[in-house]
Amino acid sequence: MNRQKKLQQLFKEKAKKASAKLAPKKPKYISKAERLKLAAEGAEPVESGESA
Repeated sequence: MNRQKKLQQLFKEKAKKASAKLAPKKPKYISKAERLKLAAEGAEPVESGESA
């Protein structure tokens, strides 16, 4: 590989990483078990609040 090709390759890699950082982030994955646990925790205070 000649010097120009190496430099162009480096610039492309840096540009790709920079654009990846600016891309919209996906929300963090939450497993099905975690979603059920969070739903159960969210439901408990509402039920205890109604009975109290």
